[in-house]
Amino acid sequence: MRFGLLGRKLGHSYSPQIHSLLGNYEYPLYEKEPEEIEEFMTSDDFDGMNVTIPYKETVIPYMSQLSETAKKIGSVNTVKRLPDGKLYGDNTDYYGFSYMLDSAGFDVTDKKVIVLGNGGASKTAVCVCRDKGAKEVTVISRRSETDNYQNIAKHSDADYIINTTPVGMYPNNGESPVDLQVFNQCKGVADLIYNPSKTQLLLDAEKLSIPYVNGLTMLCAQAVKAAEIFTNQSFIKNKATEITQKLEQQMLNIVLVGMPGCGKSTAAKSLAEILGREVIDTDELIKTNEGREIPEIFSTEGEEYFRNAETTAVKFAGKQSGKIIATGGGAILSDENKDALRQNSVVIFLKRDISQLDTEGRPLSINNPLEEMYKKRLPHYEAVCDITVEVAHDKQETAIRILKGLGLI
Repeated sequence: MRFGLLGRKLGHSYSPQIHSLLGNYEYPLYEKEPEEIEEFMTSDDFDGMNVTIPYKETVIPYMSQLSETAKKIGSVNTVKRLPDGKLYGDNTDYYGFSYMLDSAGFDVTDKKVIVLGNGGASKTAVCVCRDKGAKEVTVISRRSETDNYQNIAKHSDADYIINTTPVGMYPNNGESPVDLQVFNQCKGVADLIYNPSKTQLLLDAEKLSIPYVNGLTMLCAQAVKAAEIFTNQSFIKNKATEITQKLEQQMLNIVLVGMPGCGKSTAAKSLAEILGREVIDTDELIKTNEGREIPEIFSTEGEEYFRNAETTAVKFAGKQSGKIIATGGGAILSDENKDALRQNSVVIFLKRDISQLDTEGRPLSINNPLEEMYKKRLPHYEAVCDITVEVAHDKQETAIRILKGLGLI
């Protein structure tokens, strides 16, 4: 059986990984330009498929049957070929989005919801929220004369904010569609983006202690429902949650932070051997980008220049998925770097006794009292990390402690 994903740009899609956990069928990516859609939709090159932007409405004329949900939303994201060769269109995004809200504990009943964006995903979000009994659902769009980003402050009493725009999505990480500080009654933020795991919008929610959820749960839940349509079988109730957790383990980076000489690079190599992942060492990346050693950068250009080069390296590393990232000791000093590291990663603080730190070839460690440096940096390490691990004398033991902290063993 040939089930796949139709879209325009699909290089960073997680759908093949998800469907590999759902059924024993092919799941190719069908990247098509608009002028190729008619020929593809009228071919017999597929038995079914999921549909993503920008074709969720484009495929509707090719359907001989539509589900009631697809009719109501006016959007199709799941297609199946019927026994007579004709096509059936459904919308499992509705189920996926509803599942996402429920799994996050977001109860929109009698609440005010604002939905950012007016595309196909927006229609799904609006439909679900209204069906769940939201008191008010307002769509914010750039072209609206009444509800746009310039006058969004009039909705500062919104209970829930849902982002359906691509603002902040890879590779344009670090952008946010709104300033969350405007919304002083916000009870939850949902972002349909899942790469990065935490968009700038969600990072801002985290800082404001607002509950949040990304789009990975929705992606997995709609895929489960689509696979049920493809295969005519039912999965266990929590299959979407199970797959979400597995995918997060695969796709999130493991970031190591800690004092200079605490053993981050060594631990990264040990983890790479165990997990089969690629290592990105931000100090090594700086040396490659600059074409010289770090002590030389400090001596000729100064610390400010080095920190700027470090931010460039950290931003590059933080955008990746499924890597092991070893950082420089001071990489966590700027909020910009903290966000870059937290956006797509689990952050591990490697804690080691100061007397055990290796200072050779480390300009700041040599020229500054370690006690003072540690006192200054400790709050930053604690603020950015998800897990703290004590460094062991044996490098393999340190790696095992990290894996235990991550729940991988």
